[in-house]
Formats: sequence, structure tokens, C-alpha cells
Amino acid sequence: MKALNKKIFVFSVLACFLLSACEDDLNVDPNTAQTEFDFLNDPNNAVKLVNGVYNKLLDYNMYSFSWIGIASITSDDADKGSSLSDTGTDKHKMDNLTFDPTDISFSDVYKGRYEGIYRANNALFYLEQLAIDENLKSRFIGEVKFLRAVFYFDLVRCFGGVPLVTGKIDINDDETINEVVFVRKSKEEVYAQIEADLIDAATRLPLKSAYSSADLGRATKGAAQALLAKAYLYQQKWQQSYDMAGEVISSGQYGLLTNYADVWREVGENKAESIFEVQATLTNGLRDYTNVQGPRGTPDLGWGFNAPSANLANSFESGDVRRSASILFVPSVLWDNFVAPATWANPRYNYKAYQSQIAEPWNGDKGNTAKNHRILKYSDLLLIRAEAALNLGNSSEALSIVNTLRFRAGLGDRTSITYDQLLDERRWEMAMEYDRWFDLVRTGRAQQKMAADGKTFIPGKHEVFPIPNDQIIQSGGRLIQNPNY
Repeated sequence: MKALNKKIFVFSVLACFLLSACEDDLNVDPNTAQTEFDFLNDPNNAVKLVNGVYNKLLDYNMYSFSWIGIASITSDDADKGSSLSDTGTDKHKMDNLTFDPTDISFSDVYKGRYEGIYRANNALFYLEQLAIDENLKSRFIGEVKFLRAVFYFDLVRCFGGVPLVTGKIDINDDETINEVVFVRKSKEEVYAQIEADLIDAATRLPLKSAYSSADLGRATKGAAQALLAKAYLYQQKWQQSYDMAGEVISSGQYGLLTNYADVWREVGENKAESIFEVQATLTNGLRDYTNVQGPRGTPDLGWGFNAPSANLANSFESGDVRRSASILFVPSVLWDNFVAPATWANPRYNYKAYQSQIAEPWNGDKGNTAKNHRILKYSDLLLIRAEAALNLGNSSEALSIVNTLRFRAGLGDRTSITYDQLLDERRWEMAMEYDRWFDLVRTGRAQQKMAADGKTFIPGKHEVFPIPNDQIIQSGGRLIQNPNY
């Protein structure tokens, strides 16, 4: 009986961790506790398991301060911002490319993704055993595999080869932990797992239009195919990327919004241009995403980090509406008629992260906002198709896509397109959307562009970030550090 009660307690704690937030009191009454058998035969628990994986996307160590630091402040799109004396612990080091393995930003990003992978692996383990409708079960498995691919895509872009954990791990199984959790695989092996998850997910998931309004925002066939096209692009698998992007385009599920500025506002959430975004509400919001980037000063709207750089602001062509939609200039009158005063500390802020307290849902909690975070959008997918097409020698299609985006941006057509010009168009279309650093690295332009921005990119080192030192210590030295750190 003691062993059974221990099993029930451990399972309850595990389920509580997976499903969402627990109550503080974890005491279990053995007369009312749900057994594992009961859990596996309650179809409602399938939804809770899957939602627990989605909920991880909202956590602070996912897309908040640390992610913003390493995915944006490092690049020539953004400066540290805030005030000179406020370093954000290590964000000044991100800005100057002087970071090291002890910096908390790397630890946060690493832990956050593996916490998501842990949830995903446990959800997959129990979903296979749940007695529910087989079609629904298959869809849920597809959703979780898509999310696991999202976590691994972030990891491989940041750190290169990382440990591949794809099954349920017993926290007391030291041998498996040492052999799996603390041993890095190659970058190619990680991408192979991402591809396998997304290919399988795409066969299981419905089209966006097949979801009811209550399920809008869940992973779709198009989301799996779009991320797969992006993963292929990062590996320079041009034909596969081109073909997969084409599958999404030909599905008829997506399109460009007429007004570019609407894409990152509430009015654009889950609309035609959205392929996948983190779903946030006032009661279950994206932790400190807007707060970190909100204008600093009087009145106080946030911490003021991740300020768009003068480099970015000056790079746009005259008349490009994407400039004023991406960069909040100070002073100015904002889209909701709020006056951005000269009392704010910086001359520029990330407009795409701005949460209106006037025209959008607002409850006064800057650290827990209802602003959705876009992970994949249709214009990104179009540019993936264009880049793959250009590398396959199909410049006419690449030019056509670029001109479609330029038309929406209020610009005239290009008559020809080079690879550098295409990547510039990508910079402007995706400004302040946390892709710039990775785009510079994967295309081999990081050293040149960082030098032009007054930063020193060291080849053979800065293509990846350091494995967090706390993880290496925890592994007993089994995790091998990236070169030159």
C-alpha cells in the first residue's frame, strides 16, 4: 500500500507538472487520488496533456528576456536599449558579442526548450496509452510532435548539435540520463529528428480551416509544413524547401493581410497571415514579453530593452511602410492615438511588441499580457520559397514574390533580384522578429554585417552560442562545450 501511494503521489506530481500550474498543496488523499488506470481511461486528460505542452510556450524562459537577448539584441537589428546602467544582467554582453557560457540567457533558453521537450515526450508516452478516439489521438500526437520540433529548432539554431531526448525519461535512471540527456548529437542528427517529427505531424494534422473557432491556434498541417520548409532552408536543402513551401502556398489556407502593420496587432491574431503563433490571454499571458520591450521612462510602459538600431532604421528604402510599422519612434503619435513622449529613454522601441492599453485587451498587468507571439507567418514562408527558388536558378519566381511583398510595403517593383537584395528584403519584412541573427549566420554574412555595425563576429566561434556552463557542470563534464568558448 505504501508503494502504491508513492506511485500515485509521483504520478500526480508529474501530471500536475505536465498539465499546467499546480496548486501549492501537493498532499494527496489516497481515498480520492486518481490512479494511473483512471487517468489513462479519462479522455479529457488527453486535452490536458497536450495543452500542458502548449502552455510551456508562455513561460518566461521561452520567448521573453533571454530569447530576446540572444536572438535579437545580438544582431544589427537591435541595441540593448533600456538605460546605460541597466545591463539586463548579460544583455550588454549580447549586444557587444562578449558573452560567455556562464551567462543566464543561454541557461534560460536551453532549460526552457528542454522543459518543453520533457513535457512533449511525457505527453506522447501517455497519449499512446489513453483510451480515446483514434483520430483525435493521432491529431494530438501530431500537435505534440510539431511542438517538440519547434523546441529542437530553437536549440539547433542556437547551440548546434544538442542531446536528443525523444522518449519518457525516468528521473531516477542515471544510466539513461548520462547516455541520452548529457550526450550531444550532431547538428545533422538534430535536424533529422526535426524533419521526422514534422513529416509525421503533417500527416496527422488538419488544415487550418478544419479547426473549429474554439481550437483556432492549434498546430496545423500548414504549420508543420512551413516549419519543415524553414528547417530545410537552414540546411540549404533548396529543392525540399522549395517544394514544401509550395505545399503550404497551394493549400489556399493563408494569405497576406492588406495592412502590414496589422500582422502583429490583436486585429491580425490567427488571421490569414498567421501560420502558428503562441496563444496568450489576460489570465494566461506571455510572461514579460511586452514588458521587457515596452518603452521606458515617463509614463512607464516597460523595461525598454531590444531597441531597434539606427542601422536598421537607416537601412529601409524611402517610403517603405514596414519601417514605421516595425519601429516605434520617439516622439510620435502611435496607431492607437497614444502620444509617445520625449520623456521616454530611447529614440526607438520595438513596435511589433507594443501592447496597446487603449485599443487592445488590457488589465494593467504588464508582465502577463494577452499579446500573441508570432512564430510562423505567411510572408516568412513566401520568402523561404523565394530564397530556395533563387538558389535553384528560378530568379523569376523569387522576383515575383519579392515584388508582391514590396507592393504591400508601398514600394515599386524590382526589375531583377540578387541574393543580397533578397536577404535585404527578408530583413525588412521580418524586422525585429528574432530571425535576423540566425539569418546572418546561416547565410555566412554575419562577420561582414557585424563589422559594419561595430561588432566583432569571430568565425569558428560565434556561429553558435555556448552550451550553458551550469549544464556542463550538471552533466559531470559529459556535455562538450562548443569551440572557442
